[in-house]
Amino acid sequence: MAMRILIVGAGAVGGYFGARLAEAGRDVTFLVRASRAEQLLRDGLSIISAHGDVVLTPKLISAGEIDGRYDLILLSVKAYALEAAIDDFAPAVGPETMILPVLNGMRHIDLLIRRFGEGPVLGGVCVVATELDGKGRIVQLAEIQQLTYGERNGEVTPRLQSLDATLQGAGFDAQLSTDIIGAMWQKWVMLASLGAITCLMRGTIGEIVAVPGGAPLSLQALDECAAVATACGHKPSEIFRSRHAAAMTALGSPLASSMYRDLRKGAPVEVDHILGDLLERAAAKGVDTPLLNTACVNLRIYQAGLSKHA
Repeated sequence: MAMRILIVGAGAVGGYFGARLAEAGRDVTFLVRASRAEQLLRDGLSIISAHGDVVLTPKLISAGEIDGRYDLILLSVKAYALEAAIDDFAPAVGPETMILPVLNGMRHIDLLIRRFGEGPVLGGVCVVATELDGKGRIVQLAEIQQLTYGERNGEVTPRLQSLDATLQGAGFDAQLSTDIIGAMWQKWVMLASLGAITCLMRGTIGEIVAVPGGAPLSLQALDECAAVATACGHKPSEIFRSRHAAAMTALGSPLASSMYRDLRKGAPVEVDHILGDLLERAAAKGVDTPLLNTACVNLRIYQAGLSKHA
């Protein structure tokens, strides 16, 4: 029997992977807000990508219209929208439902377990660079499009094998992992270090390392994040450290974090979930993180300013 899939949101990430799954013939429904539903019904779900453009007429549903359980819920909302999203999709969760979150950091796992228990919650990591343009289209900014998933205890269970079979061959790189928590921590180190330095310095990596002292600050951000992960039992591999250090110091690089892109747009940022939660864990382990602390305070001031003028 085909797996019934609910994509929570149809934004840059969920919309991308959901559209690829739908294009590949999977049974996909998008849970969306009224404004996004109106736009999608009018224009279709559109992707602009080096892997192939697509325009679909998606199956849409609103929170109040959920009338049954789904086999898989792919959750990719921004962290600050998570609690509202949980309330929206809760009626779709049944005894056999798998919840696959691909949010950044680790705090969302605790929130999902608190609401639904240990059983439904998988671990997940996505690596994709996408954004919504002014017409609501999903624009892919780089060719990488990877979705990784696994049981949080590392087991390869029958349900995980079924999930893997559903996600394979759907137009993106799908990978089953037996160390998904380690993969989540590694991505967290990458995002937190890149987000901290690009947001604090208000520039891309290329712009930062072009000035004296820029490259050492980039590496300090990486070192502090890696120290927190190591103290928490998830030491990044040397291969990862070497590759990410090179990316964080590459001359002329346009690399920037999604937080920095959101900041440039004047949009909310995931500061508490990407940096704030990491700093709480650092404090609990006695890890010194002066640069990350500075970046976090800076972004919280920015965030407070948005709230004041909302």
